[in-house]
Amino acid sequence: MAVMIRMTRRGRTKLPFYRVIATDKRVRRDGSFLEILGTYDPLAAEGGVKLDLTRIQAWVDKGATVSPAVRDLMKRVAAA
Repeated sequence: MAVMIRMTRRGRTKLPFYRVIATDKRVRRDGSFLEILGTYDPLAAEGGVKLDLTRIQAWVDKGATVSPAVRDLMKRVAAA
């Protein structure tokens, strides 16, 4: 099973909210997932990014790949 760390969209129309999840690469965007690793709220006043970097690193050590969007969020968290 190829595991990927990516975002899934939650919320409602024009009020997006995203979860950062570990999931099988073949599953659709809002389908089943293995673990929730964080959240991203693009409408929040103060960044809105909350990630569990230790769990993300544990998945990467097991062979998971990180999507470009999540990689950018990780850089934003590391810089703060």
